[in-house]
Amino acid sequence: MPKKAIVTGAAGFIGSHLVDRLIAEGYSVTGIDDLSSGKLDNLPTDCDFREMDIRDPLLKEVIVEINPDLFFHLAAQISVTVSAREPQLDADVNIGGSLNIFEGLRATHGKDVKLVYITSGGTVYGDPGVIPVDESFGVHPLSPYGASKLAVETYLPVYERLCGLNYAILRLANVYGPRQDPHGEAGVVAIFTMAMLEEGSLNIFGDGEDERDYVFVDDVVNAIFKASQSVHTGPFNVGTGINTSTNQMFEILARYCGYTKLPVHAPPRPGDISRISLDPTKAADELDWSAEVLLTDGLKTTVDWFEAVED
Repeated sequence: MPKKAIVTGAAGFIGSHLVDRLIAEGYSVTGIDDLSSGKLDNLPTDCDFREMDIRDPLLKEVIVEINPDLFFHLAAQISVTVSAREPQLDADVNIGGSLNIFEGLRATHGKDVKLVYITSGGTVYGDPGVIPVDESFGVHPLSPYGASKLAVETYLPVYERLCGLNYAILRLANVYGPRQDPHGEAGVVAIFTMAMLEEGSLNIFGDGEDERDYVFVDDVVNAIFKASQSVHTGPFNVGTGINTSTNQMFEILARYCGYTKLPVHAPPRPGDISRISLDPTKAADELDWSAEVLLTDGLKTTVDWFEAVED
């Protein structure tokens, strides 16, 4: 019998790529997603899909039914803006939903399951003075979203004591690549690419000199899978350790898209940080992982994908 895996947020950007990888590795995969932002078209037909909110009490029954070997928790309320406006909703989804999952895993009564929890390195560290930042740096989230994602991290060792839960924590940098949704508060790469291909106007929040660490989705999925096979718990930074400004990102994508308009600068958004990149040394040492896709190559692949979808 193939080993079994459950992925929350399965129909989303990263989740769907992870589903593809798990099936390629021979796993039987059950995907959980409420389709509030994910797309069913992202999933292969051989994924057992369940349309559910992670807060649904029936999710515990699904977890017990599947009795998975691996559990990947990616589903979340991901908007920094929404979290600032509705912090209680943010906590309800991110903390309450996670606890619902953990209780489901607890109900498997000792099943040897490995949980991989996906969180955001760009928000839990706040605005660090040291670049790139490693896992020993203090955590100082600046938004309710960052606080809720960090809070879930603190529950994992508690559940390890309560029921022997095996886990790993991955703190992701800014992930980009094919299938990223350009609408709403998605990644800047997807938003810029779609706007440029449609010859629309394009906003940059602030002066564009803010810097982020951009990592390609295939590299991220490789890190997630390696973490699921490891005895190490983390947290692990999943990034490149390289800073790229929003203005630089605009210039590269404009070149690939043939975009000639100038961006419109808008006021900075509350909760956004000015400069961050993640030191991936710990992941290299303990997971044998490092990012392999160069930014220019990953951006070209992404633009090519968006162009194909447009056609």
